[in-house]
Amino acid sequence: MPEQGDIVLIPIPFTDLSSHKRRPVIVISNDAYNHNTADMVVVAMTSNPESVNYSFAITSSDLEKGGLNRPSRIRVDKIYTLSQSIVVKTFGRVNAPTLDRIRQMLQDLVAKK
Repeated sequence: MPEQGDIVLIPIPFTDLSSHKRRPVIVISNDAYNHNTADMVVVAMTSNPESVNYSFAITSSDLEKGGLNRPSRIRVDKIYTLSQSIVVKTFGRVNAPTLDRIRQMLQDLVAKK
């Protein structure tokens, strides 16, 4: 069962549904939610270095366990609710300061401006 902060691989289908590609996401839903439902709430990760609003870069030094093959960006504007059953594997967990940064950026994203 995924825990908050876990980096998990999930299959994402191509638009024509002919195949899929495994993509990393970070679980942001809290552990109580993850234990009491079959779903999880996640934000996307990308290895595209292009900076966009509501994203920030991370490296393996931002993880409390596991490692990244290359520097990545967390996209807090790409939020999904997914079934926990589609998780292919867990390969890391972000540290507390990174989770706090995700929370702050989510607040900024939904703040009244």
